[in-house]
Amino acid sequence: MKQIMIIISMGLALSSCQWFNNKKQKNKEPEKALTYFCPMPQDSVWSYHPGDCPKCGMALVKVTESSGNTEVSLDDLLKPTNQYVVSNIPVIGYQKANKEILLSSLGSIAYDTRYEGSIAARISGRIERLYVRYRYQSVEKGAKIMDIYSPEIMTAQQNLVFLLKNDPKNTVFIAAAKTKLLLLGMDGTALEDLIKTLNPKATISVYSNYSGHIHEAGNGSQMQREPGIMKDIAQQTEELSLKEGMYVQKESTVFQVLNPDKAWAVLNLWADQVALVKKGNPVEISPETAPDKHFQATIDFVEPFFRKDSKTQTVRVFFNNQSLKIPIGSQVKAQIHVSTGQANWLPKDALISLGMDKMVFKKELSGFRAWKVQTGIEHGNLIQIIAGLKETDSVATNAQYLMDSESFINTKQ
Repeated sequence: MKQIMIIISMGLALSSCQWFNNKKQKNKEPEKALTYFCPMPQDSVWSYHPGDCPKCGMALVKVTESSGNTEVSLDDLLKPTNQYVVSNIPVIGYQKANKEILLSSLGSIAYDTRYEGSIAARISGRIERLYVRYRYQSVEKGAKIMDIYSPEIMTAQQNLVFLLKNDPKNTVFIAAAKTKLLLLGMDGTALEDLIKTLNPKATISVYSNYSGHIHEAGNGSQMQREPGIMKDIAQQTEELSLKEGMYVQKESTVFQVLNPDKAWAVLNLWADQVALVKKGNPVEISPETAPDKHFQATIDFVEPFFRKDSKTQTVRVFFNNQSLKIPIGSQVKAQIHVSTGQANWLPKDALISLGMDKMVFKKELSGFRAWKVQTGIEHGNLIQIIAGLKETDSVATNAQYLMDSESFINTKQ
């Protein structure tokens, strides 16, 4: 009887252990696999759950299970690796995102031609005296530029003096004579002096109505240039072509005045940057001659054409150069803040450059096929995909690996 009781107790104990193990196994949570990874190969970040990469901030991508190589044909295996590759490496699809990026550009400082002034001769005559002696001479508004001898101005003054002496009550004719002298270019001070002294002069002075630098007519902001560097330099540094004793024609422009305090930065954009830059984009400009004088502004004008013999489009940034004093013609570097809008992005490692063409390895049932895509701008470790892929397509995360390695190709046993 005692032996029977011992056997029953041992059976109960074994049953209890088996029940405990089954319950423990039933309550045990199945182990999870690291199924999410960062598309940037250099980060090597894996996770159990979806989210953002703690290193680069990109969204983690779920690993796509391979369908196996059981249906791989011999024809596929014999293709070169730059066309078709059998592999089970991770894949990724492009991501839609709006990126705020900086575009680098080069340019130069130029005169703002909106403030360009012209000095013209209102009468025909001979230059008696020239007060401007060299190119780019600084002049102020109201400064005397030259004296012109003209029989026409002499005759007009004599008519006014005759009326003042012989018919002072004929106010209508006197007013008409004064107006004619003003239209011929005589300033108000000289007219008052003539009325007081009644002494006509055969010369008339021409004054500048603008402040800035003197340029000869036709050689202002768009300076005429002859072929050859030495000729260009000579043209800018030689003496003025206009000299005392020369004759000028009525209404002809003899000088242009450009103000260096009113300038613009002319920036050049490459073809892939043109679509992103718009009027109003913020820009940071740094002159190479004075990096400490960098300033912030906005794009004010986008030229709607490509200049002759140039592969770049030009944008203008207007700014006040009065305090900066950046020399005209200085080279500048610029950083333009632009928004890409909703664009498609892939890591650069997912693409291979073949000169003018860009390739990816697109995932297919039995492996990867070399696939041509059209790309846009680059931003950090990302590159924009313009065409060639659908939203459902997946590509190898490291295209260069598939190009360089052949040891992973699976063959049928």
